[in-house]
Amino acid sequence: MALGLVSLAVAGCDRHADTGPVIVSAIRAATGAAAPSRPGSTEGDMPHRVLRDSLAQGLVRFDANGQIEPGLAERWIVIDGGGSYIFRLRDAKWNDGTPVTAEQVVPILRRLVSPRSGNPLTPFLTAIDEIVVMTPQVIEVRLSRPRPDLLKLFAQPEMAIIDRARHGTGPFRIVRAGPPPLLRPIPDPRRAEPDDAATPAPEDDVRLIAESPARAILRFARGNSDLVLGGRFETWPLIDMARVNGTAIRVDPAAGLFGLAIANREGFLADPANRQALSAAFDRATILSAIAPNWEAADRLLPDALDSDAPPQIAGWALLNLNERRASARARVVAAGQPIRLRIALPQGPGANLLYGQIGATLRAIGITPERVALDAPADLRLVDAVAPFDSARWYLATACAPCGPEAQAAIEQARLAPTLAARSAAIAAADAALNADAPFIPLARPLRWSLVTGRLRQYQPNVRAWHPLNRLRADTN
Repeated sequence: MALGLVSLAVAGCDRHADTGPVIVSAIRAATGAAAPSRPGSTEGDMPHRVLRDSLAQGLVRFDANGQIEPGLAERWIVIDGGGSYIFRLRDAKWNDGTPVTAEQVVPILRRLVSPRSGNPLTPFLTAIDEIVVMTPQVIEVRLSRPRPDLLKLFAQPEMAIIDRARHGTGPFRIVRAGPPPLLRPIPDPRRAEPDDAATPAPEDDVRLIAESPARAILRFARGNSDLVLGGRFETWPLIDMARVNGTAIRVDPAAGLFGLAIANREGFLADPANRQALSAAFDRATILSAIAPNWEAADRLLPDALDSDAPPQIAGWALLNLNERRASARARVVAAGQPIRLRIALPQGPGANLLYGQIGATLRAIGITPERVALDAPADLRLVDAVAPFDSARWYLATACAPCGPEAQAAIEQARLAPTLAARSAAIAAADAALNADAPFIPLARPLRWSLVTGRLRQYQPNVRAWHPLNRLRADTN
């Protein structure tokens, strides 16, 4: 397929005319790709998430900039020092035309926050104590501990309100099943005038295609689609092979983690000093530049303080130059007294091939033999590539702790259970220090997320959530 991309690519075939349905390709995860396997990771199936977000909505949603906007709730207030969120539902209807009530929504929300739901966000929703109906249109979410970022979690597609019998509430409905399905916007009574035409224009429709990255990029390069969603580092080299117009490439300033989790804490990796030396040996700038230009490196877990009351922890080796760091790592490998082989679990794709080449060269330079394995296979180092669903340092620490030592685990748990925001901030700072000492994770960068966008999608905006709702692409009409 990659060779086909080179031979069939068409440079400059951009769909600029605002006519007909918006054609969207959502990249489908390949076997062995970076599907979520740990709490808080929500990106495994991009087509499913995009469709869910289009056919149903939570109490709140993300807008084009990744900021909170009303969903089923038209407004909300936070009381009791962040201990309670009260939502007033708007006048909305299910897909079958029946009105939405609080009595229907509350049981769905309770299922979504239950640990038994399979929702990857539930480990970060444990502060929810109770969800109750106050009136037919008012819902209260009571918390045992304050959570200022609760709305960002509620805006994720995993928290969309779907009734098993009545389905969702929009902003779209399926008018032609496909595949691919044709989506049509549901008129929003908050925006529509009474005499507005009931039928949306053809340009308001969206055809959603789930396909492989190579097919999605080729479709766009030929001028047969308007948007490609779900691009990641492993598929980035395909863009250049397809000769896509550079003005169409959009990179999100995504917040999150990209690096290697210490998946096996035995043998050489049992010693935290060895884990720190291994992290120090990587030349991050060289590794990343081999895959994508201007990909910013990271040498610490936290991008900034976030909700910690201390600056992010910095590894002690950060003050050494690369030669000194690698010499120290080689000395620790020699001191181990036996050959060391490390299995590196990575997804498939040309970007991942380049990454493995760089990782392998680093390991060989310090005397370690690398072995590449599938992302879900037993491994010593496993790639973590995840966008943060909300802006808490606890997400970074808990995601990087996969696994980590008992002291670091206890510190993260103390941060989760902290009864006040001040106590939580102090506990998060202590947990960051504990993970810095334990070294369970080798940070390399922030996640690389990209899209291909034509000029007709004037409302598309790169954002830290790397999330682009289909009703916030072309015009502010629904």
